[in-house]
Amino acid sequence: MEKAVAELQSRLDSFDRAERDEALADLLALVRRGQLALPPAQPRVNLHAHSFFSYNALGYSPTHIVWRARQEGLRAVGLVDFDVFDGVDEFHRAGDLLGIPTVAGMETRAYIPEFAAREINSPGEPGIAYHMVMGVAQSAIGDPWAREFAAMLRQSARRRNESVVERVNAYLDPVALDYQEDVLPLSPSATPTERHLCAAYQRKAEAVFADGEARARFWSDRLGAPKEKVAALLDDSRELQALIRAKTMKQGGVGYQKPAPETFPLMSDVNRFALTIGGIPTATWLDGTSPGETDIEELLDMLQRAETAALNIIPDRNWNIRDPKTREVKVRNLRRIVELAGSRHMPLCIGTEMNAPGLKFVDDFGAPELAPVVEPFLRGAAVLVGHTAAVLAGEGGYLSAWARARFRSVAEKNAYFARRGESWRQ
Repeated sequence: MEKAVAELQSRLDSFDRAERDEALADLLALVRRGQLALPPAQPRVNLHAHSFFSYNALGYSPTHIVWRARQEGLRAVGLVDFDVFDGVDEFHRAGDLLGIPTVAGMETRAYIPEFAAREINSPGEPGIAYHMVMGVAQSAIGDPWAREFAAMLRQSARRRNESVVERVNAYLDPVALDYQEDVLPLSPSATPTERHLCAAYQRKAEAVFADGEARARFWSDRLGAPKEKVAALLDDSRELQALIRAKTMKQGGVGYQKPAPETFPLMSDVNRFALTIGGIPTATWLDGTSPGETDIEELLDMLQRAETAALNIIPDRNWNIRDPKTREVKVRNLRRIVELAGSRHMPLCIGTEMNAPGLKFVDDFGAPELAPVVEPFLRGAAVLVGHTAAVLAGEGGYLSAWARARFRSVAEKNAYFARRGESWRQ
């Protein structure tokens, strides 16, 4: 039985949607026959998981993310892909079949003119911020302007990737990628990310330099790292790909493109897009150490004036840190941002991303460092689940005209949607 389940789970990641659906149906049949048990929900969530429609380090499809969340007894699970909503319908369908609440959205990078001279949460890129649209109910977009905006995000991402590959190819020759043949097939909807590029360069180097020692010499020369260090990373995809990305695609690398106002959409336009499609504009917070995040009250004031209504946090990178001094600073910053978000009635969206090798599927909600913030994490998840449930049921969402007319305060609105989320599918 274990082998059969493993085979079905591997088919959940097929690029063929029909095969994914069939594999899930077969797994559900095993559950109904009592041959496979699924645990009851526990107070744990991951509302920020990337799928293979952008990049998932384990190659998970939207369906596989939901299946694993149900297997691990999560209270709710969320999909966040870069620049696309391609997996949203599949994700919600899997949640409905498996009886687990789902939340879906999109992540992109946006330009914030007010912070043009300050780094925010995109390292080395002043004025650029990772920004999200959460609480999306379907992949299709009806509004013409929003549909055009979504197409622009997809096209801009491809242009940036192609430019990066052109520059990095020249530097890494003979390890060079054919974008059409080596990169596009890595994503089922031809929407690869920088992380796909890094994985592709790693694989191409393995093909060009089959001998490990020769490959270590190559990477040592191109990445400017000691040969011994690189040799130790050849079997560590997470660290090697991170080094490739840092040395060739980030600031100082040959493939780096300095961001400009025309490179990324305005954050205010991303928010307009979110509101137009019935989603929730959601800011992201890194760790409170950048110049922009050090001025956190100013940043939050500006974000809320632009109608940003929720805040995303990646908890693991703010407490699971080896150096005790760094951990102390980041845990303190984490607790402060949670407190500030609470005082401003901004629901929290938390998760692990899963877009790099080695990342956890779900945060350690039992970690002592997280004890003071677990309740706000779960409450934020309930609000986002409540919004999604309402929209999927044809009711007014969190930022709808119905909600504006009904609730006298954001606190009252949060309480309503949290109750809605806690009762969904119970």
